[in-house]
Amino acid sequence: MNHDDFYKKILDNNKIWSETKLSEDPEYFHRLAGLQKPPLLWIGCSDSRVPANEVIGAQPGEVFVHRNIANMVVHSDMNMLSVLDYAVNVLKVRHVIVCGHYGCGGVKAAMGNDSIGIIDNWIRHIKDAYRLNHQYLDSIVDEKKRFDAFVEINVKEQVTDLAKTSIVQNAWQNGQELWLHGWVYGLETGIVKDLEVNFGNNEELNKVDRLRFS
Repeated sequence: MNHDDFYKKILDNNKIWSETKLSEDPEYFHRLAGLQKPPLLWIGCSDSRVPANEVIGAQPGEVFVHRNIANMVVHSDMNMLSVLDYAVNVLKVRHVIVCGHYGCGGVKAAMGNDSIGIIDNWIRHIKDAYRLNHQYLDSIVDEKKRFDAFVEINVKEQVTDLAKTSIVQNAWQNGQELWLHGWVYGLETGIVKDLEVNFGNNEELNKVDRLRFS
């Protein structure tokens, strides 16, 4: 199949999908076009094999989504911060899930030294997580198990970094119900693993990371 065939196919697929939805429910798109009020923000990897809605069986309108390479929460990333701010302060989501996945190429690259390109600068943040946990990770002899463990550690680090943002801490300060969670998705099983790293306030953070608002 050449590029033109693929492009035509996805346009045709859209028409089929739209017609199918309307045949099942004539008001489907009319309702969907109304005010969105999703209870969840999903921060996931850009990997095409991890579709947020499908993984949790959610319908359009139920999940607000931000994706980047290796599901990172970088405090200087204005894209991520803008999505987070809108989700928390406008949509009033109650849950934020950082979802990584086993076999993540970004995490794998961060474990090595080969230069890939501009992504080298992005995964430098992941290398910091390895540096902080290198004794534990280096003690794992099996390479795949070490890789899987690092994927999990990376998610936990991102959830903690999420809890440190002024956006999340301000919401907590104002009494807003907001829960942060860390998951890892198994490409070979389709099952998510709850890493049981959950924040509902900033009390579990180091004192230096707790913000005080006047």
